[in-house]
Amino acid sequence: MRRTGVYPNQFTFSAILPACADTVIVAHGEQMHSLICKHGFEFDMFVASALVDMYAKCCNMSSAENVFDEMPKRNLVSWNSMVVGFLQNKLYDKAVGLFKKIIREALSPDQVTFSSVLSACANMGIADNGKQVHGVVVKHGLINLAYVKNSLMDMYCKCGIFKDSVKLFQSIGNRDVVTWNVMVMGCVQNDNSEEACSYFWVMRREGVSPDDVSFSTVLHAAANLAALDQGTLIHDQIIKTGFGMNACVTSPLITMYAKCGSLVDAHRVFEERDDQNVVSWTAMISAYQQHGHANRVIELFEEMLQDGIKPDYITFVSVLSACGHTGRIKEGFAYFNSMTEIHNMSPGLEHYACIVDLLGRAGRLHEAKKFADSMPIKPDASVWGALLGACRNHGDLEMGREVAERLFEIEPYNPGNYVLLSNMYSRSGRLAEANEIRRLMGVNGVRKEPGCSWIDVKNKTFVFTVHDRSHSRTSEIYEILGKLEELLKKKGYVAETQYAVNNAEEYKEQSLWYHSEKLALAFGLLTIPIGAPIRIKKNLRTCGDCHTVMKLASEIFEREIVVRDINRFHRFADGLCSCRDYW
Repeated sequence: MRRTGVYPNQFTFSAILPACADTVIVAHGEQMHSLICKHGFEFDMFVASALVDMYAKCCNMSSAENVFDEMPKRNLVSWNSMVVGFLQNKLYDKAVGLFKKIIREALSPDQVTFSSVLSACANMGIADNGKQVHGVVVKHGLINLAYVKNSLMDMYCKCGIFKDSVKLFQSIGNRDVVTWNVMVMGCVQNDNSEEACSYFWVMRREGVSPDDVSFSTVLHAAANLAALDQGTLIHDQIIKTGFGMNACVTSPLITMYAKCGSLVDAHRVFEERDDQNVVSWTAMISAYQQHGHANRVIELFEEMLQDGIKPDYITFVSVLSACGHTGRIKEGFAYFNSMTEIHNMSPGLEHYACIVDLLGRAGRLHEAKKFADSMPIKPDASVWGALLGACRNHGDLEMGREVAERLFEIEPYNPGNYVLLSNMYSRSGRLAEANEIRRLMGVNGVRKEPGCSWIDVKNKTFVFTVHDRSHSRTSEIYEILGKLEELLKKKGYVAETQYAVNNAEEYKEQSLWYHSEKLALAFGLLTIPIGAPIRIKKNLRTCGDCHTVMKLASEIFEREIVVRDINRFHRFADGLCSCRDYW
């Protein structure tokens, strides 16, 4: 048009600027901006609003603000463009500040304004701002708009006021899939995965068809619960509704099966996809890493690179962790260096923690500490925690004490660090120091979370705590434990009494047999059909004695036993564990 000599007008520019915004190449927009000024349309309200929107979408908020400030007259569209722009560029406080100016200017916000500012409040996690916006919504009579109510629900969920979100949800008569998704996601965000699954099934009963967001969210909930039966039922729904090949659903499905202990199903889902992307590759690589198949992690990573897929931040965390578990120090450093040299990616704290763990597992503790001290970013709890774990496994009490003291400063209320150091003192026979660490926990108000294990049998979850006698089949469970103890001792089992440091010496060995995961194992042997895997979940790190018992039990009963503790998966088979006795 320009070459033919036809001059653009305000309508031309209003049409071409959104196209520039869609390219997300700010140079295109800047060229148009120059032409707009040349032809004298910079003060046209619609053209200026389109300019604001273009700069905001191209992540150039300073230019967007300059155009906005120079506008002689603003309609609501230009204000909204600025609010949305601040939101998209994670400038949440500016979005809220501009909303306050809109109110002061006596403009009437619409649903776009409200949904955007509520999203900013949600991301800031400041409930007071959100409540004030809620009041303005009511004042302007927009509370019954579904779009606005959904945004309010999301804000209350993300700000941790879940009950207010539920009240809003219950007040909506005709709930669409977006409303249900907000509710299910809110449950997950507030650590109520069981309720998230319940909402999903109620949605299905009410005849609302789930979308990819619905499935992705509820799969995340099932993964958190490690509820394989629940996840399988959701998978059935995915197939029935035609989302089986949806890229947004496949990766959460892989993760769900992996976290529920079924690596075979996770791999089958992965193999069924023809067009793998970095998300699905990373999900599968992470699954193998969680289950202790470190060599397979490296193989898959190399296959991914050969397919031309660029790894992301999470991919490298799994790969570096796998290198640590297989003692590949040279390869680990090569992959670490490739992040910056080949993939133009800055390592994060998780990657540095993996390198510390890599050196620590190999017993090179002083190199690991030197690496941590020389990091370009300040080491966090994950870095020092990796080194503390290495000190425990290699018996370096002095370095362990020094590292633990750093962890006490970073996360003073994490009981795991205190317990680990106390156990290190106990193993070295320094009981006075061990007791002092436990006394320090009490002084600081730090409490160790009670250990519990749970197991699913016939779609029902059974929970066990230490010395638990609350179950209807308690006598049978303890009888199985007694028989198991006899069989294990014939195989040469010797109780590792250091894991019962709080008990009187004469009761230490006996008390070990009442740990929650052993009770869950006995119940599994009692109720789960012969040949079927026994899957146990635990909220804490499994102890060394329980780990030994699980290994021997897998050999004696010829059963696969999968234990998911707070750190990782342990897959016991034929007397061996996938973690190679290092976790």
